[in-house]
Amino acid sequence: MTASVEDATNSSTRTRAWLELTSLISLHIFICCLSLVYVTKFYTYLQIVAFDKTHLYAAVLNVALFAVVSLLFAFSRFSFGYFLGFYFYTMILGYLWIVDFSKFAYDHTLASVSAFASALAFFGPALFITSPIRQRAILSARALDGLLYLILILAATIIATGALYNFRLVAITDIYNFRDQLQFPAWLRYAIGVTSNALLPFAFACFVARRNRWRAAAALLLLLLFYPITLTKLAIFAPFWLLFLVLLSKFLETRTTAVLSLLLPLLIGVILVLLVNFGAIPYALFISYFGTINFRMIALPSIALDIYTDFFSTHDLTHFCQIQVLKPLINCPYSDYLSIIMEKNYHLGNLNASLFATEGIASVGPLMAPLVAFICGLIIAVANRLSAGLPARFILLSAGLLPQILLNVPLATTLLSNGGAILFLLWYVTPRKMFEES
Repeated sequence: MTASVEDATNSSTRTRAWLELTSLISLHIFICCLSLVYVTKFYTYLQIVAFDKTHLYAAVLNVALFAVVSLLFAFSRFSFGYFLGFYFYTMILGYLWIVDFSKFAYDHTLASVSAFASALAFFGPALFITSPIRQRAILSARALDGLLYLILILAATIIATGALYNFRLVAITDIYNFRDQLQFPAWLRYAIGVTSNALLPFAFACFVARRNRWRAAAALLLLLLFYPITLTKLAIFAPFWLLFLVLLSKFLETRTTAVLSLLLPLLIGVILVLLVNFGAIPYALFISYFGTINFRMIALPSIALDIYTDFFSTHDLTHFCQIQVLKPLINCPYSDYLSIIMEKNYHLGNLNASLFATEGIASVGPLMAPLVAFICGLIIAVANRLSAGLPARFILLSAGLLPQILLNVPLATTLLSNGGAILFLLWYVTPRKMFEES
């Protein structure tokens, strides 16, 4: 009798959790589309996307069909693929909303089907291949301590070295006046990317798991010190973003944290639209937040997919020659980086894009893009397997910056230049016993 009562209670709890998560994702879908309507209103000067009520039915139909895919996130367990997959889901959702409002003349139907199929191809392995790989190399507790100290010392050394090349305390609105002047040796660029995007977040997650608050604070301070050197928005927001994830994950289940990490910032931007329309807040305050979060962080990756699709509908495909290690081996039709090519043609700045736009559309075109997305999903599945056995919260915090990066940077670049591959390896050798003791 007792066992039956416990089973019924557990089933009721799981059902309630499923309904709560599904409701949150549904709200996220609605807020995301509403935010994109406001993006087209406040950024009409970009002449890319224009909200047109005559295309509203097609856009709603696209989103409604893709909303069904969100059920995958209600049924799957948390993993790195889940965390990244939800960010990619938001990006593809945004693209399927704006594609019917796009001013570009490429085949919108083919592009929509390709994006939909690419998302499904990626989610399959990224969400559901999570079985562990046997650990043949495990760091001892002493070795892990030494590694964490080494990461802090290495970060301080790289910051000091980078400051010799550039150190400017400028407002975030002025960074583009100086970004083109930055000159770093190649080894230092790689060191900055790996340390700030992978090593320090990994160290921070370890310190949080072990309740070493002062060392966790030191890792965040070092992250912040990369800002006057690199003059990137990610550098200045990284420590605050990780703290945001810490607070959410302390009180909420990890999958809910992943959803709210996008929903809450989006929702704040939409609320600010209402406030600025009523004259409750100044426009300058509103646009500084809305432009950074709702436009730059969330809408622009979807817009980039629109732009890349338009460009490569009339230009030669790259066949992966944009990957630097492959460029000498492939006859490449382009000498510049893709981001620079987009700037020359669309004048929106150096526009990088996700794997769906670069490894997918730019490299093989819309017909073959789902196959490439599936292969990329398998790579993320390897990361899932290497991190299996680690607490969900630890994976969330140590990979806290990677989904943000992968929305705007190709997968190959993230693995090599931004430390993705190194973080996956660190997950593999991290002792699981450390968390049992905690």
